[in-house]
Amino acid sequence: MRGWPLIILFCLVCTRNVAADTVVPTQTLRAQTIITAGDLAVRSTSVPGAVSDPNTLVGQETRVALYPGRPIRPGDVGPPAIIERNQIVRMTYIRAGLLITAEARSLGRGGEGDRIRVMNLSSRATLTGTVQADGSLLVQQ
Repeated sequence: MRGWPLIILFCLVCTRNVAADTVVPTQTLRAQTIITAGDLAVRSTSVPGAVSDPNTLVGQETRVALYPGRPIRPGDVGPPAIIERNQIVRMTYIRAGLLITAEARSLGRGGEGDRIRVMNLSSRATLTGTVQADGSLLVQQ
């Protein structure tokens, strides 16, 4: 009788069906493409680290080229770019009640929440900031 609970638990774990889905592109998607529902298909295979919910990908931008039938990983996509390379952006520095605003040139592209490098147009200093929803950059040091 001592081993019965362990055997029952073992049998429940072994007989449980584990079904996982993997999202794959239906066509080749170049980098910087906005993903639509028609670009995705769901396969009933499990790939560790791959995206399993297509709804999380719709509206995202591809960071790399995605090929048909290959699993999509979370790092392959991100929010659509708000700031383009060489764009003039407003940069804000806030610390201890001090607020400084200046113009900067973007040295990369990024979407909301991404960290990108910019060059301050006045001092020519290179800084890193976080892209805000309104297209500005928040610089923190």
